[in-house]
Amino acid sequence: MAVVHPELHMRSSDTAWCYDRWQRLPDDGNRYEVIDGVLYMSTAPGQFHQWIVVQLIALIGLPLRAQGVAYVYTAPIGVIMPGADPVQPDFLLVRQDRVGFVSDTRITAAPDLIAEVLSPSNVEHDTETKRRAYARAGVPEYWIVRPATRDVLVCWQPDESLGDYAQRRLVPPDGMLEAATLPVRVTVAELFAGAPDTEL
Repeated sequence: MAVVHPELHMRSSDTAWCYDRWQRLPDDGNRYEVIDGVLYMSTAPGQFHQWIVVQLIALIGLPLRAQGVAYVYTAPIGVIMPGADPVQPDFLLVRQDRVGFVSDTRITAAPDLIAEVLSPSNVEHDTETKRRAYARAGVPEYWIVRPATRDVLVCWQPDESLGDYAQRRLVPPDGMLEAATLPVRVTVAELFAGAPDTEL
């Protein structure tokens, strides 16, 4: 019988976290993020989650890199933006003409696109907390990939006055995923196809 290791997600009660404190955290395989002074910790994601991230790399990240459009990065990598000090997105793209703010271990400005793959333990973190933080930081486009429903919520046009994205569209399981800000066009079904285990 397989042993199931539940994914955990926790947040600090204090709001005094910053990049300097974050740097002193242990490298223990957990993902630590600081948003608006609150520390969030999540354990390593499951196999299906990782499968989807690899699909994003293969179908979107590597083709854009080959075309000379963008570089692709995945967690763990610290992305430092206003109000996010740092975050560790599942998948992100940085246009090649903006690569000057990328170092060996950190990205110190808003990426051009961020995608998060929802996990059962942290749905609100990605759909609310991170969505608003990314919009406030000026990330042009944010995707919420939803394995449970096999669809993708695309958010774009960050609006500082709203503290959110002005535009959103849900791309259904049989739909075509087209980025609002980059030359991306793939079927949503491809992101989930072929995984050996689809346990959430």
